[in-house]
Amino acid sequence: MKIICISDTHNQHEGLFLPEADCIIHAGDLTDAGTKHETLAFLKWYSSLSYKYKILIAGNHDFYLEKNKENLKSIVPDNIIYLEDSGITIEGIKFWGSPYIPGLGNWAFLKPRGKAIMEHWDKIPLDTNILITHGPPYGILDELDDKTQIGCKNLEEKLEGLNVSHHIFGHVHNEYGTVKKFKTLYINSSSLDQRQRILNAPIIITND
Repeated sequence: MKIICISDTHNQHEGLFLPEADCIIHAGDLTDAGTKHETLAFLKWYSSLSYKYKILIAGNHDFYLEKNKENLKSIVPDNIIYLEDSGITIEGIKFWGSPYIPGLGNWAFLKPRGKAIMEHWDKIPLDTNILITHGPPYGILDELDDKTQIGCKNLEEKLEGLNVSHHIFGHVHNEYGTVKKFKTLYINSSSLDQRQRILNAPIIITND
């Protein structure tokens, strides 16, 4: 299966150049202010894409999706696979997605480090093939310009017990790219750079 990975489009989705593939994955922050208007505009666009499978998770900017958890079936089009601490098996590949990131503040899908966020990571099935989270694990493509690493240590801990082939995320715009560590390819698919410009091409992976 050929898969396109994007993330952190922040309302600039229509400016992307998207190559052909079987599946597209968006790893969160589809909006900037998280409004209803922004969210529905993105979902209309995403739904219209010709990919056979369209997978989506939310990010810390996506307040409307967080506030309407009980009404998602009426908000998200049927041809979009929206994952929130949930998974789906497609052509034998087991995907799992979660929007949560660690920290304190007023962002969407934010959980304190430690037990609170670990409750979400503990839901990840052991047989997951492709993991999609909004934020990175600690120490992998998670460094800010000032060298501060903001990835999740609890997620890093959880990943040690998993055998995922690909871990797709975004959140840290200036760490776009891939890193292979042991059996896992880590993919920071942030579409915008740290100055909110569309400079990063969609990352293409294959999983057979």
